[in-house]
Amino acid sequence: MAETIKIAVCDDEKNIRSYLVSLIKKQGGECGITEYASADAYLSDGKEHDIIFLDIEMGGSGAGMDGMGLARHIRGMEAQKQPIIIFVTGYEKYVYDAFDVGAFQYLVKPVDEQKFAEVFGRAAGQIISEAEQRKKKLVIQYGGEGKAIPLNDIYYMESRNHNIILYLKDGSMEYYAKIGDLEEELAGQFYRIHRGYLINLFHVEGYDKTEVRMANGDKLLLSRYKYDGFVQAYMDYISEESL
Repeated sequence: MAETIKIAVCDDEKNIRSYLVSLIKKQGGECGITEYASADAYLSDGKEHDIIFLDIEMGGSGAGMDGMGLARHIRGMEAQKQPIIIFVTGYEKYVYDAFDVGAFQYLVKPVDEQKFAEVFGRAAGQIISEAEQRKKKLVIQYGGEGKAIPLNDIYYMESRNHNIILYLKDGSMEYYAKIGDLEEELAGQFYRIHRGYLINLFHVEGYDKTEVRMANGDKLLLSRYKYDGFVQAYMDYISEESL
Protein backbone atom coordinates (compact mmCIF):
# COMPACT_ATOMS: atom_id res chain seq x y z
CA MET A 1 0.00 0.00 0.00
CA ALA A 2 1.31 3.49 -0.87
CA GLU A 3 2.70 5.56 1.96
CA THR A 4 0.41 8.51 2.80
CA ILE A 5 2.47 11.67 3.29
CA LYS A 6 1.01 14.08 5.86
CA ILE A 7 1.54 17.69 4.77
CA ALA A 8 0.88 21.01 6.50
CA VAL A 9 0.60 24.28 4.57
CA CYS A 10 1.13 27.24 6.91
CA ASP A 11 0.59 30.71 5.46
CA ASP A 12 -1.57 33.61 6.58
CA GLU A 13 -2.59 34.37 2.98
CA LYS A 14 -5.42 32.14 1.81
CA ASN A 15 -4.56 32.52 -1.87
CA ILE A 16 -0.99 31.35 -1.25
CA ARG A 17 -2.24 28.35 0.72
CA SER A 18 -4.64 27.44 -2.06
CA TYR A 19 -1.89 27.75 -4.68
CA LEU A 20 0.50 25.52 -2.71
CA VAL A 21 -2.25 22.94 -2.15
CA SER A 22 -2.95 22.88 -5.89
CA LEU A 23 0.76 22.32 -6.60
CA ILE A 24 0.93 19.46 -4.09
CA LYS A 25 -2.09 17.78 -5.67
CA LYS A 26 -0.46 18.02 -9.11
CA GLN A 27 2.45 15.86 -7.89
CA GLY A 28 0.25 12.78 -7.47
CA GLY A 29 0.78 10.21 -4.74
CA GLU A 30 -1.09 9.68 -1.49
CA CYS A 31 -1.13 12.94 0.50
CA GLY A 32 -3.13 14.23 3.43
CA ILE A 33 -3.06 18.05 3.45
CA THR A 34 -4.00 20.39 6.31
CA GLU A 35 -4.01 24.19 6.01
CA TYR A 36 -3.11 26.61 8.83
CA ALA A 37 -3.39 30.41 8.78
CA SER A 38 -1.21 30.98 11.86
CA ALA A 39 1.41 29.40 14.12
CA ASP A 40 -1.16 29.23 16.93
CA ALA A 41 -3.56 27.27 14.70
CA TYR A 42 -0.79 24.80 13.83
CA LEU A 43 0.29 24.29 17.44
CA SER A 44 -3.23 24.02 18.86
CA ASP A 45 -4.10 21.32 16.30
CA GLY A 46 -1.37 19.08 17.71
CA LYS A 47 -1.06 16.88 14.62
CA GLU A 48 2.21 15.38 13.44
CA HIS A 49 3.26 16.02 9.85
CA ASP A 50 5.86 14.67 7.47
CA ILE A 51 6.34 17.91 5.53
CA ILE A 52 5.54 21.54 6.41
CA PHE A 53 5.41 24.33 3.85
CA LEU A 54 5.95 27.32 6.10
CA ASP A 55 5.72 31.04 5.34
CA ILE A 56 8.62 32.74 7.14
CA GLU A 57 6.83 36.11 7.38
CA MET A 58 3.56 34.59 8.64
CA GLY A 59 2.29 36.69 11.53
CA GLY A 60 5.47 38.74 11.56
CA SER A 61 3.74 42.10 11.94
CA GLY A 62 2.74 41.63 15.56
CA ALA A 63 -0.04 39.15 14.85
CA GLY A 64 1.66 36.39 16.84
CA MET A 65 4.55 33.97 16.33
CA ASP A 66 6.10 34.23 12.87
CA GLY A 67 7.11 31.30 10.69
CA MET A 68 10.70 31.28 11.88
CA GLY A 69 9.52 31.25 15.49
CA LEU A 70 7.24 28.31 14.74
CA ALA A 71 10.12 26.45 13.08
CA ARG A 72 12.32 26.97 16.15
CA HIS A 73 9.47 25.82 18.39
CA ILE A 74 9.00 22.64 16.32
CA ARG A 75 12.72 21.87 16.41
CA GLY A 76 12.62 22.22 20.20
CA MET A 77 9.90 19.56 20.55
CA GLU A 78 12.29 16.65 21.00
CA ALA A 79 9.65 14.08 21.91
CA GLN A 80 7.72 14.73 18.71
CA LYS A 81 8.47 13.36 15.26
CA GLN A 82 10.48 15.99 13.40
CA PRO A 83 9.02 17.03 10.02
CA ILE A 84 10.76 18.24 6.90
CA ILE A 85 10.45 22.05 6.84
CA ILE A 86 10.28 23.81 3.49
CA PHE A 87 10.15 27.57 3.86
CA VAL A 88 8.12 29.69 1.47
CA THR A 89 9.26 33.31 1.48
CA GLY A 90 9.11 36.50 -0.52
CA TYR A 91 12.68 37.40 0.41
CA GLU A 92 15.92 35.51 -0.27
CA LYS A 93 17.56 37.30 2.69
CA TYR A 94 16.08 34.64 4.98
CA VAL A 95 18.04 31.75 3.44
CA TYR A 96 20.68 31.60 6.18
CA ASP A 97 18.05 31.71 8.93
CA ALA A 98 16.30 28.83 7.18
CA PHE A 99 19.33 26.59 7.44
CA ASP A 100 19.77 27.51 11.13
CA VAL A 101 16.62 25.52 11.90
CA GLY A 102 17.50 22.63 9.63
CA ALA A 103 15.16 23.58 6.79
CA PHE A 104 15.16 21.14 3.90
CA GLN A 105 14.85 23.90 1.30
CA TYR A 106 13.23 27.26 0.73
CA LEU A 107 11.01 28.44 -2.11
CA VAL A 108 10.79 32.08 -3.16
CA LYS A 109 7.38 33.61 -3.92
CA PRO A 110 5.93 33.55 -6.48
CA VAL A 111 6.67 29.83 -6.34
CA ASP A 112 7.86 28.35 -9.63
CA GLU A 113 6.00 25.12 -10.51
CA GLN A 114 9.06 23.33 -11.82
CA LYS A 115 11.15 24.25 -8.76
CA PHE A 116 8.29 23.17 -6.50
CA ALA A 117 8.05 19.78 -8.23
CA GLU A 118 11.79 19.21 -7.84
CA VAL A 119 11.85 20.13 -4.12
CA PHE A 120 8.65 18.22 -3.36
CA GLY A 121 9.93 15.13 -5.16
CA ARG A 122 13.12 15.05 -3.09
CA ALA A 123 11.24 15.63 0.19
CA ALA A 124 8.63 12.96 -0.58
CA GLY A 125 11.36 10.53 -1.59
CA GLN A 126 13.09 11.05 1.75
CA ILE A 127 9.85 10.50 3.69
CA ILE A 128 9.09 7.26 1.82
CA SER A 129 12.67 6.01 2.25
CA GLU A 130 12.57 6.70 5.99
CA ALA A 131 9.22 4.92 6.27
CA GLU A 132 10.66 1.85 4.55
CA GLN A 133 13.61 1.84 6.92
CA ARG A 134 11.32 2.10 9.94
CA LYS A 135 9.49 -0.98 8.73
CA LYS A 136 12.72 -2.94 8.96
CA LYS A 137 13.53 -1.80 12.50
CA LEU A 138 11.54 -1.09 15.64
CA VAL A 139 12.69 2.09 17.36
CA ILE A 140 11.90 2.19 21.08
CA GLN A 141 12.73 4.32 24.10
CA TYR A 142 14.65 2.11 26.50
CA GLY A 143 16.86 3.13 29.41
CA GLY A 144 16.49 6.81 28.59
CA GLU A 145 17.67 6.51 25.00
CA GLY A 146 16.44 5.47 21.58
CA LYS A 147 17.18 1.89 20.56
CA ALA A 148 16.68 0.41 17.07
CA ILE A 149 15.90 -3.30 16.97
CA PRO A 150 15.93 -5.21 13.65
CA LEU A 151 12.48 -6.71 13.16
CA ASN A 152 13.85 -10.14 12.37
CA ASP A 153 15.50 -10.23 15.82
CA ILE A 154 12.01 -10.18 17.41
CA TYR A 155 10.13 -13.49 17.78
CA TYR A 156 7.03 -11.94 19.28
CA MET A 157 5.72 -9.33 21.72
CA GLU A 158 3.60 -9.76 24.81
CA SER A 159 1.43 -7.07 26.40
CA ARG A 160 1.61 -7.22 30.20
CA ASN A 161 0.70 -4.60 32.83
CA HIS A 162 0.69 -1.70 30.33
CA ASN A 163 4.19 -2.70 29.15
CA ILE A 164 5.47 -4.63 26.15
CA ILE A 165 7.88 -7.55 26.53
CA LEU A 166 9.95 -8.21 23.41
CA TYR A 167 11.14 -11.80 23.03
CA LEU A 168 14.37 -11.51 21.09
CA LYS A 169 17.08 -13.76 19.70
CA ASP A 170 19.36 -12.67 22.54
CA GLY A 171 16.89 -12.58 25.44
CA SER A 172 13.97 -10.33 26.32
CA MET A 173 13.36 -6.63 26.90
CA GLU A 174 10.50 -4.78 28.58
CA TYR A 175 9.42 -1.20 27.93
CA TYR A 176 6.35 1.03 27.97
CA ALA A 177 4.21 0.88 24.81
CA LYS A 178 0.70 0.00 23.65
CA ILE A 179 0.25 -3.21 21.72
CA GLY A 180 -2.46 -1.60 19.56
CA ASP A 181 -0.01 1.04 18.34
CA LEU A 182 2.61 -1.63 17.55
CA GLU A 183 0.02 -3.73 15.73
CA GLU A 184 -0.72 -0.80 13.44
CA GLU A 185 2.94 0.19 12.97
CA LEU A 186 4.15 -3.33 12.13
CA ALA A 187 1.21 -4.55 10.05
CA GLY A 188 2.34 -6.86 7.28
CA GLN A 189 5.15 -8.71 9.07
CA PHE A 190 3.47 -8.94 12.50
CA TYR A 191 0.01 -10.22 13.38
CA ARG A 192 -1.95 -10.05 16.63
CA ILE A 193 -3.08 -13.62 17.32
CA HIS A 194 -4.50 -12.83 20.77
CA ARG A 195 -5.19 -9.68 22.77
CA GLY A 196 -1.82 -10.20 24.50
CA TYR A 197 0.39 -11.46 21.66
CA LEU A 198 1.76 -9.79 18.54
CA ILE A 199 3.87 -12.28 16.61
CA ASN A 200 6.49 -11.99 13.88
CA LEU A 201 5.24 -14.03 10.91
CA PHE A 202 8.87 -14.49 9.82
CA HIS A 203 9.44 -16.74 12.85
CA VAL A 204 6.31 -18.91 12.68
CA GLU A 205 7.27 -22.62 12.68
CA GLY A 206 3.78 -24.06 12.65
CA TYR A 207 0.22 -23.68 13.94
CA ASP A 208 -3.06 -25.41 14.55
CA LYS A 209 -6.52 -24.19 15.56
CA THR A 210 -5.48 -23.22 19.09
CA GLU A 211 -1.81 -22.24 19.10
CA VAL A 212 1.12 -20.94 17.07
CA ARG A 213 4.59 -22.45 17.44
CA MET A 214 7.43 -19.96 17.16
CA ALA A 215 11.03 -20.56 16.03
CA ASN A 216 12.31 -20.15 19.59
CA GLY A 217 10.13 -23.07 20.73
CA ASP A 218 7.42 -21.02 22.46
CA LYS A 219 3.81 -22.04 21.87
CA LEU A 220 1.35 -19.14 21.97
CA LEU A 221 -2.43 -19.18 22.39
CA LEU A 222 -4.28 -18.42 19.14
CA SER A 223 -7.68 -16.82 19.68
CA ARG A 224 -10.42 -18.64 17.79
CA TYR A 225 -11.68 -15.25 16.64
CA LYS A 226 -8.26 -14.52 15.14
CA TYR A 227 -7.65 -17.87 13.44
CA ASP A 228 -8.99 -17.07 9.95
CA GLY A 229 -7.33 -13.65 9.89
CA PHE A 230 -4.03 -15.13 11.05
CA VAL A 231 -4.01 -17.83 8.38
CA GLN A 232 -4.76 -15.24 5.69
CA ALA A 233 -2.07 -12.86 6.97
CA TYR A 234 0.48 -15.69 7.18
CA MET A 235 -0.25 -16.89 3.64
CA ASP A 236 -0.06 -13.34 2.32
CA TYR A 237 3.28 -12.84 4.07
CA ILE A 238 4.72 -16.11 2.74
CA SER A 239 3.57 -15.27 -0.79
CA GLU A 240 5.11 -11.81 -0.65
CA GLU A 241 8.41 -13.11 0.74
CA SER A 242 8.69 -15.65 -2.09
CA LEU A 243 8.44 -13.02 -4.84
